[in-house]
Amino acid sequence: MAEKLSAVKGMNDIAPPDSAHWEWLEERVRDLMRRYGYRNFRAPIVEPTALFVRGLGEVTDIVEKEMYAFEDKLNGEHLTLRPEGTAGVVRAAIEHNLTYDGGKRLFYIGPMFRHERPQRGRYRQFHQIGVEALGFAGPDVDAELIVLACDLWAELGLKDIALEINSLGQPAERLAHRQALIAHLEAHADQLDEDAKRRLYSNPLRILDTKNPAMQALVEAAPKLMDFLGADSLRHFDTWRKLLEKQGVSYRINPRLVRGMDYYNLSVFEFVTTELGAQGTVCAGGRYDGLFAQIGGKATPAVGWALGVERILELLKAQQSLPPVPVPDAYAVIPDAAAVPVALNVLRSLRQAGVSVLMHAQGNEGMGSMKSQFKKADASGARFALIFGEQELAQGQVALKSLRGERSDSASGQQLLDLADVANWAPRLVNA
Repeated sequence: MAEKLSAVKGMNDIAPPDSAHWEWLEERVRDLMRRYGYRNFRAPIVEPTALFVRGLGEVTDIVEKEMYAFEDKLNGEHLTLRPEGTAGVVRAAIEHNLTYDGGKRLFYIGPMFRHERPQRGRYRQFHQIGVEALGFAGPDVDAELIVLACDLWAELGLKDIALEINSLGQPAERLAHRQALIAHLEAHADQLDEDAKRRLYSNPLRILDTKNPAMQALVEAAPKLMDFLGADSLRHFDTWRKLLEKQGVSYRINPRLVRGMDYYNLSVFEFVTTELGAQGTVCAGGRYDGLFAQIGGKATPAVGWALGVERILELLKAQQSLPPVPVPDAYAVIPDAAAVPVALNVLRSLRQAGVSVLMHAQGNEGMGSMKSQFKKADASGARFALIFGEQELAQGQVALKSLRGERSDSASGQQLLDLADVANWAPRLVNA
């Protein structure tokens, strides 16, 4: 026998019935995006490595440790499986001049890749749903994106998701804060762990996001970025907050909230839950006005967020909010293979009328007994069985039998339906 092959660790197959929940989530997202005026965008999974090095920052964890980067053996190009979606959207917007006629509201759904230790809600191939509003400078769109996310939680039936917000100001303000922060940390160098020492001069802002309990007091006493913000940054932040309050959106200002990529400025936010353990962030984003220029485009304001599909599904499961797995409306029982041509024709008409029908198919032992077919019909979850028996077909009819206890007009529990009249009785089979 050939050697058995398995999926790469942390890159998971998604099979029925679980895939039905993915489809359900994606359908609701697409519908909500349509109502908000966000249009679907699809970028390549593979991008030039330089896009992420320049866009995310050379000293970020993603670039330093997590990217699947490789050299194309055919032409020597340095390529990377995308670790996040924003940089690719911005690269495409620059390349195709998408904002030449005004701002664009876009959304995407797809896989991302990061080489890290797989754990619950955190995988090497994971999936994100993201929204990007390109070409809009005001806090009104920042607020719109938050409200959009809140509406999504409501439509999915999710509860107990808290919003945390902060402002990162502008580059000059961050630079002044950075200098003060480094001075504070240098004065307490003996309290820094190895990760903090490594970041001290390359990315000190990320030290504020440490999960090390021994460093919490040091971090709490660190200079606050909010104290370094100028009038324009504060005005943007205050207007954003007031817009959220007018919409009844609750939030908590978290002065330690930063993002893992270098491209953020002004508004940043996270939606968090306490029900997923360490992977408590389910959606995060913010404004990234400098990214266009950072990767070679014209300065363009932009803001967006991304949510983790796996984490949302985990949360839905934990809150028992996942919908039932879809089942067929009917199951076609076919006692004899000679009835298959007629059955295929009738089932095609039913499907064209919107009925979901699962047809029994013959295996190595032929069609199987009626008893075994009815067991499979019942296991399918269908409400009805359609029986293509020899006697019924000779009369131009098919027998309809309830599988879920609905009352029948017939003493035998079956009704005979005319094959020539499928259009009239098909609506009766559709699940309410």
